[in-house]
Amino acid sequence: MTDHALLLVNLGSPASTSVADVRRYLNQFLMDPYVIDLPWPVRRLLVSLILIQRPQQSAHAYASIWWEDGSPLVVLTKRLQAAMREQWVHGPVEIAMRYGEPSLPTVLQRLAQQGVRKVTLAPLYPQFADSTVTTVVEQARQVLAEHALALELAVLQPFYQQPEYIDALVASAEPYLQQDYDHLLLSFHGLPEGHLKKFDRAGTHDFRAADCCKDASPEMQARCYRGQCLRTAQLFAQQMGIPDGKWSVSFQSRLGKAKWIEPYTETRLDELAKAGVKKLLVMCPAFVADCIETLEEIGDRGREQFVEAGGEELVLVPCLNDHPQWVRALNRLCEKA
Repeated sequence: MTDHALLLVNLGSPASTSVADVRRYLNQFLMDPYVIDLPWPVRRLLVSLILIQRPQQSAHAYASIWWEDGSPLVVLTKRLQAAMREQWVHGPVEIAMRYGEPSLPTVLQRLAQQGVRKVTLAPLYPQFADSTVTTVVEQARQVLAEHALALELAVLQPFYQQPEYIDALVASAEPYLQQDYDHLLLSFHGLPEGHLKKFDRAGTHDFRAADCCKDASPEMQARCYRGQCLRTAQLFAQQMGIPDGKWSVSFQSRLGKAKWIEPYTETRLDELAKAGVKKLLVMCPAFVADCIETLEEIGDRGREQFVEAGGEELVLVPCLNDHPQWVRALNRLCEKA
């Protein structure tokens, strides 16, 4: 049976580390209304201002972590694809990127031309956000409508608390957590508070509370990115048997002057070093594949900041990447979807 494809979708990457390629990628990424939630003229002006200096800075950062065979994110997603081909028995396994290549429209059209009738679309994001999950699903639906593609779409929902995902996180991180360390920081990608507040119609949700979403409605829990991150961290720590006080959560990758969800990773790195933490482990469970946000932002700049603040060693725990337990978990999650 080859008419049911699995399509793994990740964020994407510039085609190269050249400033021109990085500018093209950043323009596509930042002009997505699900990423910067502003009217088009305001968004265009803001992005144009960002693109004056940011491409050169980002190109330098990408060059510092680029692999011989390309972008780490793309290379690792291809490795995951190869491993998933041995698990997924219903048809082809393809990958696409929301921004950059291979593009989602191109891959969907190719699958339709190959005679595929059903696609399980798997956005590779454990927690829900409009800027990750919604934009992938909406672009896929738009492509199907615009090109009249006869593809039936099933979508993998956010899996932030699914046992398969938590088990895979534990299996991949266990070798690192069996060593001596002082503290584990679970650093998730940040999000502007405004992205969450639009789901809080009653205006009663506290997006800064330590138990964010604990008493929220099911609808709010399904949309609150911060609450889902906290839930992932809590389940992971419980399963690993890490005592309270030896782990904490933070949010990285802020951009611009908007209010972002807290606590901030750069603030926590200083606080932990000043509190006497010497060996710090950092995990990034919002990402399933290592990328610029993990390898450069945490592995390079974060390590440098922590040591300068008085810490001795920062160990970056790799993402799930193509870990065998993650491959099996993802296959089970996609089968259920």
